[in-house]
Amino acid sequence: MRYLVPTLLALWSLPALAATEHSVDPATGLATWQTETRGIQVRLTQISPDQANAFYQARGFSAEAAAHYTEQCVFMTVVRNVGAVPIEYRLADWRYRTEGQPARAIRSKAEWDQLWQRLDVNDPARIAFGWAQIPATQVYAPGDWNQGMTAYAVPRGARFDLDFTWQVGDRQLSGTLEQVQCADEHR
Repeated sequence: MRYLVPTLLALWSLPALAATEHSVDPATGLATWQTETRGIQVRLTQISPDQANAFYQARGFSAEAAAHYTEQCVFMTVVRNVGAVPIEYRLADWRYRTEGQPARAIRSKAEWDQLWQRLDVNDPARIAFGWAQIPATQVYAPGDWNQGMTAYAVPRGARFDLDFTWQVGDRQLSGTLEQVQCADEHR
């Protein structure tokens, strides 16, 4: 009980609402969206189709197999604990929304691995793929962070919102990255 009160005080002292920040790297033209709220920071940075193709083909994927992933909207995803108490997330609880469409789950590593097995992607390439993805679930102590790729079934240049959730103790919190845009073919 003595830890619960400081945890709740730390949680409620953090801002509840946060705007999505947007920036563009002048050298690459690739964009980043970031928000920080109640102890969590979530950032998505565009990965161009060419970058994603080169990355996976260099790890043993055929061009055809890599295209199954890189035809998706691929982002480098960073999750960071910027608060004073541990946090935990489950990627299976996150949803992305495009206008006029129902919210969708991010395809899991296990679902991708089933596809790679059907396409006869070799074990070393499948292992490299798994390690490059954001972990499916993770607990972060204050100051901890991690990164990995996520992919969204969104057309090139289209926008979507990412609704993310995380846990602080027994309490589930949520936030949104707004108007994230898929990289177009020319980056």
